Amino acid sequence: MTAQDNQSGNPALFTPMLYVGAAIAIIAFVFSGFMLMTQGHAAFNMDANVAWGLPISTYVYFALMSSGLTLLAALAMVFGFKQYYPLVKRAIWLAIITLVAGLAVLAMEIGHTFRMLWAIPLNLQVESAMFWMGVFYLADLIFLLWKFQRMERGDWSSKLSRQVGIAGFIAVVLAAGTLALVFGMMSMRPFWYDPTLPVWFYATAALTGVAALVFFTYLSYGMNTERMPKALRMDMEGPLPRLFLILLFITLVMFLARLTTGLYANATEVNVVWADYLLASGWFHLGVWGGILLPFVLLLARGLRQSPAIQMLAAVLVLVGMFIERLYFVVGGQVVPLFKGTWERDLVAYVPSPTEWVLTVMGIALVFALYALGERLFNLSDMPQAEPGEAEAEPEATAEARS
Repeated sequence: MTAQDNQSGNPALFTPMLYVGAAIAIIAFVFSGFMLMTQGHAAFNMDANVAWGLPISTYVYFALMSSGLTLLAALAMVFGFKQYYPLVKRAIWLAIITLVAGLAVLAMEIGHTFRMLWAIPLNLQVESAMFWMGVFYLADLIFLLWKFQRMERGDWSSKLSRQVGIAGFIAVVLAAGTLALVFGMMSMRPFWYDPTLPVWFYATAALTGVAALVFFTYLSYGMNTERMPKALRMDMEGPLPRLFLILLFITLVMFLARLTTGLYANATEVNVVWADYLLASGWFHLGVWGGILLPFVLLLARGLRQSPAIQMLAAVLVLVGMFIERLYFVVGGQVVPLFKGTWERDLVAYVPSPTEWVLTVMGIALVFALYALGERLFNLSDMPQAEPGEAEAEPEATAEARS
């Protein structure tokens, strides 16, 4: 596909988005690189007590968003829900660029960015969940790129293309699950130590993936569904907002369960994090109630659920809210000090440094720049040609999608 084949309804946006996003990403990279070379890890407000801060939470945010987008694409590629095909190519491209952005932030946080290229594979720490997280996310990225290349060539459903899609689905399930285990197996950090954490990661990954897809799809068409291809417009008015609502409900129920357990379970180290750190922060309340409950309420009514403005608002609220939740999740597991003697210190204080915020801006700018590049180079609304039987059934599908 060429740029001319792309029927996006907002083409004038992508050239400035590409240049501005790329410029911000480069400036942020140069600034953070300079700070790391001159100050080392002291450029971050992290120490032995809080070893993982905003850069790690940003990586988790983008990595799980990528996982959620891949899971969404798998509805059509793996499980045969063909009504989602108009969303698949854009979802795959977004999954690629969000994973690249997350890995870029992680690489800068590590300190010696290029050492991981040989240190991780040569050391082979096969008993480490972190090692396998890297292996599975690398496999996930390879399969995403391969699948996108097959779709760009018009191969959506050959045997090889289906196998690549299935392999990518397996890789992302393993990657997101292993990322959860990086936190969930740390018994010395009771707030993280939870065998159900992979379920929470899968649910919130899918939620942020759908929110990102809604946001960037409407951004591409200037909030005007009339400019969209018919099949894509059907998805944006029916199946996708319903899926968005279902995922919000699941996430809300799971959060309330985690909140109740955290406050009333017989685990002091967990109680104190919820009561004295999370619920004591106005930002955390804004993130979970404004980023989960409010979008759920907005999408409950069918008339509002089909409104592009309401969908866009809900998507922005979820994206911002889940970013806040990721930060408080990562830091919250570390605010209870590990060392205790005859005295016991208060909760550890942590505020991200300017360099950490610049790294986050770099990741966000990279996503916008790469998305604009994808819109210029590819037809992200492309989908496989309908077979005759499917074409005849389209009117019924249209009516069902709008119900």
